Amino acid sequence: MTVAAIVLIPDAAAALGEADGEPAIRRVVHAAWSGGAMPIVLVGAHEDGRLADAVTDSPVTLARLEAGLAPGIAWFVGGVREGLAAVAETTAALLWPFRYAWVDPETVTSLVEAHGATPEAIVRPAYAGRAGFPILVPVSYLERLAARTGLHGEEAVASLIAEGVPLRPIELGDPGIVFDLATPRSDLPGYQGPPEPTGGPPPEWNSALAAQAERLGEPAR
Repeated sequence: MTVAAIVLIPDAAAALGEADGEPAIRRVVHAAWSGGAMPIVLVGAHEDGRLADAVTDSPVTLARLEAGLAPGIAWFVGGVREGLAAVAETTAALLWPFRYAWVDPETVTSLVEAHGATPEAIVRPAYAGRAGFPILVPVSYLERLAARTGLHGEEAVASLIAEGVPLRPIELGDPGIVFDLATPRSDLPGYQGPPEPTGGPPPEWNSALAAQAERLGEPAR
């Protein structure tokens, strides 16, 4: 299974702003790529070429949002609609507002693994019980999501869940899930990592052998 990343950029200037020594958008692209998301689609305004220049050496696809669509309620579903064509060959996409630039690559890997274990579910990461971003949505639901022009991003996702689309919330121990660029990286709580495997419980490799030895009164090896 392959998982893409649709990075939503309503404000190109902010995406180019410095985030711990480099443009914020480069941090997002690096986390997505290192974590195993592919392709990576940047949806936003690319008229002046600066955004493209900032990621010129990165494996990304640029998708231009329709002209005149200002940031707001319609922007999220417009961004999903523009990114949809580029991720049609994948099984899911991470919907990723660029301002969540502190997300750790391991979080992306965990979301990809969770999708493999529950391919029909929306996967929502959390930190200390707080839901955050990016949200993993199976591609089969993206057209329905893109049609909800009257809803904001989280509201649109919540409406799918209310209609019966399964949700898998997972605790990932990454503060970047809930703290965006408004919080300097130096002020973030410590990264903890997933408290348990996101792809399901680890296999009990010797469970059958141990049970047989117990029946025979022998110590398990």
